[in-house]
Parts: sequence; structure tokens; C-alpha cells
Amino acid sequence: MQAVQFDTHGDRDVLEYGEFPDPECGRGDVLVDIKAASLNHLDIHTRRGLPGVDLDMPHIPGSDAAGVVTEVGEDVTRFESGDRVALLAGKSGGGDEFSRKGDQTLAPDFHIIGEHVRGVHSEVAAIPEANLAPVPEGVDWETAAAAPLVFQTAWRMLRDRGELQVGESALVLGASGGVGHAAVQVAAEAGAEVFATASTDEKLAYAEELGADHTINYEEDDFASEIRSLTGGRGVDMVVDHIGAQTWRDSLKSLVKGGRVVTCGATTGGRPETDLNRIFWNQLHVIGSTMATPGQAEEALELVWDGTFEPRIRETLPMSDVAEAHRLIEEREGFGKVVVVPDSEL
Repeated sequence: MQAVQFDTHGDRDVLEYGEFPDPECGRGDVLVDIKAASLNHLDIHTRRGLPGVDLDMPHIPGSDAAGVVTEVGEDVTRFESGDRVALLAGKSGGGDEFSRKGDQTLAPDFHIIGEHVRGVHSEVAAIPEANLAPVPEGVDWETAAAAPLVFQTAWRMLRDRGELQVGESALVLGASGGVGHAAVQVAAEAGAEVFATASTDEKLAYAEELGADHTINYEEDDFASEIRSLTGGRGVDMVVDHIGAQTWRDSLKSLVKGGRVVTCGATTGGRPETDLNRIFWNQLHVIGSTMATPGQAEEALELVWDGTFEPRIRETLPMSDVAEAHRLIEEREGFGKVVVVPDSEL
């Protein structure tokens, strides 16, 4: 098969699209003919190299894809050949105290397909049965490939971990990215007043289309000051911050007393300067969130499949043009997800 791969960490020039041994379908696996896949910031970090993550090289990246089942292992009961499926990339072995309670994301061995093990930016992938969700007829492949990781992440962050309620206010940073544009929609669907930041007026207009009530161009304005102005000095109940070091102090400044910041990532660095005085005096909550349980993921995806949520696609490219796809993510061009399609499908 043809697959995106790299055999060393580095810049975009380490990526290649070429021959790779076909995957074997294990007893609990499903062999999927990939019709479309999509990129996340995770793919950039994995390519550059993550501390403590020692990959089996060459590595195939990719934590989002959708396609058609072509073969199932002996122990598979949920799927059969011809089924339409999408990847749910979070994985654990089970058997630990957290998995027994229904939250695999807290398992000691929790890992992500595409980050810690080989991913799905390839023509074919062998995927454990538990890591697949059914895709209804009528849902196009680009939507099915672009939705799972970001919408499950945003859903768990805001609805489960953050417990966002009707009538509350939420500030979503980086609303033009994958998680950001999903979080805007999840917050709006929850009945919150939604504030969103982005770097251009065009991106902010898209955020408004998806449910943002107020927008802030962070290239022109200090978003913490703007939030204070827009809320009459109060601040917001929740800040969704997946940016990290660059925005952390202003995220805390944007919160009402007793407010909460939820984070699922740190694209500008994971060691921000923080303000403990502000945290304890204002009794703020700092909440971490990673991926979602299968049930939470499928709950979010049902709202994608029925059209309530819409994954925006900034570009669809041949998989062989993966370096350009990485560039679009790294240089923050456009709004929403970047999709790659195996060249054999074009």
C-alpha cells in the first residue's frame, strides 16, 4: 500500500508518501479501505518529536480517517465487510481501575493511534474494533474523516469536564482551528453565550456563522481586556484554551471569580508562566481534558451526522501532498480542518 511516513523527526521534508507493507488484520481488528483522512496539530507535534514518545520507525501519522470495512478479524462482532466507519483514536488495554469505571482516557496505558503507535494516513489501516464508530449513509467521507478527534475532544472538554451550562459564558481561543471551531459549536449548542478569538476578520466571520456571539481579533486587541469590556468587567464563566504558554495568563485574567479554564493542548508550549495569586484569590478551576470515552465520542458524532455540528474543511489535498497539508496547519492558514485523500481515490 501507499502511506504517509517518516523515519526520523524533523521539518516537513522528512515526510514522504510511498510504499509500506500492507497491515495484517488481527483477531480483534477491522481492515479499513481509507477514503479520506484529516490532520490535527497532533500530527505536527508527532512529526517534530514529543518528549518521552519513542516511535517505531518508520512511523505512519494520522489520528483521523474514515473508510469502508474490507475484512474483519475472527473476534469482531460489531462490523462486517462493506460497513462505513470512522476512527476513534484513543486506546487503552482496559482492566485498570479507570477503565472499569468507564473512563479509558484516564487509564495508565491510554495512548492515541497516530501519536504513540502507527496511524491511518495510508490507503489501508488495520484498526481495533473498539476504535471504530459507524458512519451513516449520506455522510460524505471528508466530513466523516474531519469530525471525530476534534468534536469528541471539544465535547468532553466543555460538556463533561467543564460542565458548561445554559446561560453561562464561554471564551474559545483559536476558534479557527480544529478543536477551536468544534468548541464554538459545542458551546453554542449547550446554550452558552460564546466569545471567540481568531487572527483575521475572515476567520472571525466563520466563527460567527458557527455560533459565536462575540468575536475578538487577537492580532489587533488584547483579548483579556476585550472580555472585561464586553462583560461589563465581570469576565466569562469558562475559557477554552488549547494554545498554552502564549495565552495562559490572559486566559486566567478573562475569568469571572470562581470561573474555570479547560485545556486539552498547548500548541505554543506546555510550560506557561502562571499567576497562583489570581488562581487562589479568585478561586479559579484549572481543568485538564484529553480525548473522550467512546460513548462521549459517539454522542458528539451523532450531532455531526445529523447536521447539528459542521466540521469546516479549509482544504482537501492528495495524500501525496502531505507536506503542504502540514504547512497549512503550521502556518495557521484558513479555517477548520485539512483533509487528505489517498491518491488512489482521486
